[in-house]
Amino acid sequence: MRFTTTLAAAAAIAVSGAAATAGGLSEEVMEAPVVMVEPAPAASSISPTYVVLGVLAALLIAAAAAE
Repeated sequence: MRFTTTLAAAAAIAVSGAAATAGGLSEEVMEAPVVMVEPAPAASSISPTYVVLGVLAALLIAAAAAE
């Protein structure tokens, strides 16, 4: 167990060290930002809160009926 923990810690340190230098030392390439306009989401007829409450009520009724 102790060897596995040590091996896992060593692997995590090795991977984090490689990830820290993955970009190299070259200059950044700056590109113009792309602006995307998303359409407004369609309004639903039922609030998600009511759905969650309905599921909880159904579970409570099923649990009470099972006893």
